[in-house]
Amino acid sequence: MNTRTFCALVASLIITSCLSVHAQTPAVVFKAGAGKRDVTPKEPVPMWGYGARHAALSTGALDPLYASAVVIQAGDKKLAIVGLDLGRSPAEKTIQNIRTRIKEKAGIEYSFIAGSHTHHGPVLELTDEDGKGKGKFDAALRYYKELEDGIVAAILEADSKLVSAKLATGVVKLKGFNRNRHTKLEPKPVDPDLGVIRLDTMDGKPLAVIVNFTAHPTMVAGEVLKFSADYVGALKQTVEKEFGGQAVFMQGAAGDMSANKGENKDYPEFGQALGREVVKLATSLKPEEVTKPSLVVKEDRSKFSSRTDWSNPAIKAAFSMAFFPELIPNYTDEYSDGIRPRLTVALLNGEIALVGASGEFFCNHAIRLKERARVKQLYFFGYCNGYHQYFPTIEAVAEGGYGADATVSPVEVGAGEKLMNTALTWIYQMQGKIK
Repeated sequence: MNTRTFCALVASLIITSCLSVHAQTPAVVFKAGAGKRDVTPKEPVPMWGYGARHAALSTGALDPLYASAVVIQAGDKKLAIVGLDLGRSPAEKTIQNIRTRIKEKAGIEYSFIAGSHTHHGPVLELTDEDGKGKGKFDAALRYYKELEDGIVAAILEADSKLVSAKLATGVVKLKGFNRNRHTKLEPKPVDPDLGVIRLDTMDGKPLAVIVNFTAHPTMVAGEVLKFSADYVGALKQTVEKEFGGQAVFMQGAAGDMSANKGENKDYPEFGQALGREVVKLATSLKPEEVTKPSLVVKEDRSKFSSRTDWSNPAIKAAFSMAFFPELIPNYTDEYSDGIRPRLTVALLNGEIALVGASGEFFCNHAIRLKERARVKQLYFFGYCNGYHQYFPTIEAVAEGGYGADATVSPVEVGAGEKLMNTALTWIYQMQGKIK
């Protein structure tokens, strides 16, 4: 073989090798799609949120409950973000069924599935066992399958509508829309952040607006036995009408945060006013093409001891009287191996952090995490991928009161801080700042 032939052969091998490597590299893809389904129960079922209702059945709906989904594809990875007009996210079995189905049908491996925390949704904890719902609340059990199908359908619709997308994020601090309902000490912590993730098509048409705000949707009177999305429904309607695209609401760390009605007459007016603030913020943002899309996700379930002795018959009886008998065995089953909250953290495009946690976290948890994370934007999603009741701060437990006492916050003291430290560590690891 002469020198010229040898050099030509080497060059050919180098070119072939480069082409092979290029072919194996995932395409630079950033896409988004949106979908939703009506998930309002069709039959009378027990309602979630107020113990004084006990097992009273629903009598209709003031407004529909929706599962609103956005699917984001970054490179070869997909993430579903689902906002539900429910008091909490579905029970563990339903969550796992949903995740299995969307992975098999659409290759979606990661998800944030969260309730808005409306107190006018259905009870989601009953199970198909004697004394735990079977026979007495069969309509609720039928609904759980309908709910699962509806959430899956919303996610798959969003996936089927994936298109190349532009992205913008932003946060403004709103005064007067929420208040701390727990502490009597000054200054009272309040999370005023209104966060928005805006997704547009490549030609600038609004595709979806993900809204992150912190306030209990408890503006509809507890005596009303009709389903309602509360202020969240009016917020989403306002955004979709005045801005366009699909609105998805993700509740924040609202354990000690209530809505502050202010000059608004009722929940529709409050939701509309808050929705107009969303439109104002979304309009000010300038979506840009994502040139280096990436998605890193980590999830785990921790294990904490309980401050409540769920094996004590007297305690079980007290909770049964406060709520209703079929509900409590399902909680004791959930906590039989300790209290196991789920923490989900995603880092999108190396600079946007999404943190989901399965409970009612006090606002200082999210405030402090956002201060410490040092990312472009951090969005905290409560009531996400499960539900394990209240997670007060240590100082809130020391003060005492509703949300901080063991009656509604059985998890060991300091659990919330430990979870936030874990989230912070994961974010820095994802950025390569901690090995």
